[in-house]
Amino acid sequence: MRRRLLLTTDAVGGVWTYSLDLARALAAADDTITYLAVLGPSPSPDQLTEAAAVPGLQLIDTSLPLDWTAARERDVRETGYALAHLAEQACVDLVQLHSPALAAVCYPVPVVSVIHSCVATWWAAVNGGELPDTLAWRAEMVREGLQRSDQVIAPSTSFAEAVQQTYGLAVMPATVLNGRAAADHSSVGEPIHAALTTGRLWDAGKNVAAFDRAAALSSVPFKAAGPLEGPDGSTIRLSHAEALGKLASAELASLLASRPVFLSTALYEPFGLSVLEAAQAGCALVLADRPGFRELWKDAARFVDPFDEHAIAAAVDGLIAYPDERERLGELARRRAARFTPEATATAMLDLYDALQRTPDQVAA
Repeated sequence: MRRRLLLTTDAVGGVWTYSLDLARALAAADDTITYLAVLGPSPSPDQLTEAAAVPGLQLIDTSLPLDWTAARERDVRETGYALAHLAEQACVDLVQLHSPALAAVCYPVPVVSVIHSCVATWWAAVNGGELPDTLAWRAEMVREGLQRSDQVIAPSTSFAEAVQQTYGLAVMPATVLNGRAAADHSSVGEPIHAALTTGRLWDAGKNVAAFDRAAALSSVPFKAAGPLEGPDGSTIRLSHAEALGKLASAELASLLASRPVFLSTALYEPFGLSVLEAAQAGCALVLADRPGFRELWKDAARFVDPFDEHAIAAAVDGLIAYPDERERLGELARRRAARFTPEATATAMLDLYDALQRTPDQVAA
């Protein structure tokens, strides 16, 4: 019998990409029917087209609030109750949540919580010190959801360790690395002399202000693709780098195919799908010296102090000045990226699903 999965997502950032890639790989691997419940802003026309191309995917635009933009604890709980009701109506076998905060209510089936990010670890990485009251209640909901989830997943071991330490978990979340379906980069010319960053530019965790300061010191253009304003009201303005706006998938793939130096000055990146996409294109990587980036990219990137705009600009200019080294580093990134596939992610998730769906008698046997 076909497995039925309720998967939650949002259309704001990398969780959307993760969800579609996972649903596509699950359908190919074991014919899973995925009900994709979208929280927060509705998907764009381009996103709807992407979703329609995924076999076995049934998209549900819930209009429910995102946990990290909800104004009150009650709103998050009501979202959880609505999702639990949806799971019951759809007769699903499992629920996979993109935020443990949504697991702080009872569900009729086993719950897998994938902690892509959270406010407490974000605050520690970006600001440090005690959480403000506006975020403390959100962190407590995450803590409750982590405890109530049947299985917790993190996208990297370094982030799993941070989550365990932050929330005092007896058991560290399991690590299942994210994967990404690579675009076709077979037809490429000479690389352009520029630095590129992509993603949610408005998020303080992306540290785009340092990227912008480094742009004023570099010999090449710095380009930033992504929204400057977030659904929570956060904004950023660029003074030196070129803001490209939010690009469609095909536009971004074409830009990455020109192999600019890909630069991420992020202070907080539990995984970093944008880095993976750049690596798949063969871009040389210059990354903030953070545990997650070190774990995933090791000797396949240059690492810089994310607070030192002079060092950031120098790293970019050094690769531009030495094309052989730039090409070597890009090829190392491409080879490392080949490990991170949706198929590998789906295989690991299916093993976890199977374990959760076994009856006590089967487990004992």
